[in-house]
Amino acid sequence: MQLPATRRAPDRAAALAQYRRRAAFYDQELVLFEPIRTEAIESLDLRPGDTVLDVGCGTGLSFEPLHSLVGDEGRIVGIEQCPEMMAQARDRVREGHWDNVELVCAPAATARVAGLADAALFHFTHDVLRESASIGNMLAHLKRGARVVASGLQWAPPWVWPANAFVLLAAMYSVTSLEGLGHPWDKLARRLTDVQVHSALMGSVYIARGVYQPDLH
Repeated sequence: MQLPATRRAPDRAAALAQYRRRAAFYDQELVLFEPIRTEAIESLDLRPGDTVLDVGCGTGLSFEPLHSLVGDEGRIVGIEQCPEMMAQARDRVREGHWDNVELVCAPAATARVAGLADAALFHFTHDVLRESASIGNMLAHLKRGARVVASGLQWAPPWVWPANAFVLLAAMYSVTSLEGLGHPWDKLARRLTDVQVHSALMGSVYIARGVYQPDLH
């Protein structure tokens, strides 16, 4: 398998092909990271009635915990460019009888959402977080002061080589570039205030949270 390049921008076409291949078994691949998903969603501090963007929502694994927090009066917008993943997300919405989940099948850089959201989740969306156009477009759909949480793979400290071996192996299947894997959240963080970052799984995974301020660039 080809190793993702380390010195180039993410490749949207390659990412789409990659996730089309993974769609059938994507849910099983992420079982290990479900506690990270839970913590990331809790960090959003969602309230009943909130609108939340689930950027790169995949098959919709975050919908149920998000719905439990925003309630029937809230709104979830799942954004995903892969039609095969979106088809599974759509099935999940139908099975959950969630009338307040909107699905947008488009890249994060060009997706359009009606209204402004109270929060945004970027869960294991490395390629999105390394592309300024994607970050800018998603943040443009947020209210001032919206809560933003990102989580995903990162390089652990160099001496924790088993963790870094794991990160490399996982990245080969989930990203199109290793660029920025040392601090995957840094481009997003420039647009946020009150940024907090902590690590898990021997430093191989991060959760970053902050508050959106549209005046920051």
